[in-house]
Amino acid sequence: MKVLDALRHGVAELHRELTRYELVIWTAGNVSARVPGEDLMVIKPSGVSYDELSPETMVVTDLHGNLVHGDLAPSSDTAAHAYVYRHMPEVGGVVHTHSTYATAWAARGEPIPCVLTMIADEFGGDIPVGPFALIGDDSIGRGIVETLRESRSPAVLMRNHGPFTVGKDARAAVKAAVMLEDVARTVHIAQQLGKPDPIDPAHVDRLYARYQNVYGQ
Repeated sequence: MKVLDALRHGVAELHRELTRYELVIWTAGNVSARVPGEDLMVIKPSGVSYDELSPETMVVTDLHGNLVHGDLAPSSDTAAHAYVYRHMPEVGGVVHTHSTYATAWAARGEPIPCVLTMIADEFGGDIPVGPFALIGDDSIGRGIVETLRESRSPAVLMRNHGPFTVGKDARAAVKAAVMLEDVARTVHIAQQLGKPDPIDPAHVDRLYARYQNVYGQ
């Protein structure tokens, strides 16, 4: 239970990062975390204000979205998160937002081109677009998995919906969501000024390898 309590606390705190970086409004968006060694995940409850979120309000479900612990209904995106965890065992955290610029790219159904070193570093190339899917079952999850399996990117722009990001843990997935919105905004501005220059694929590979394996402490 100590691990579960720590995860519920951590996931509650990470939701504050979504509001801090202005990636969500009202009750939209969610963060989830896989429970290590268990077929369980912690996720935000559905339709609850970010101001009201706490470790106690976080809910625990199995990896088919069935409620295991908690008094509130899980997020409406629970089925999508659960599908990702079932089919991508390397993923420990999933984030969904409707951040303005990333969602604008999703509305256009257009990948964000790799024209910045930050994109090469974090996303390993163009940030891909996933298929349109309706909310309510695991259709969104299938689209996320199918798209990310063909990409090094931890982010996918689900067509006409918005971004989902994944990571080794929930914090990494939140970081990817923050960086995604930043580069989505910058590339949008660059396109207003002209046609941005793509980075050579060989340079993308070198930048990605350095950032993933050398950068940081």
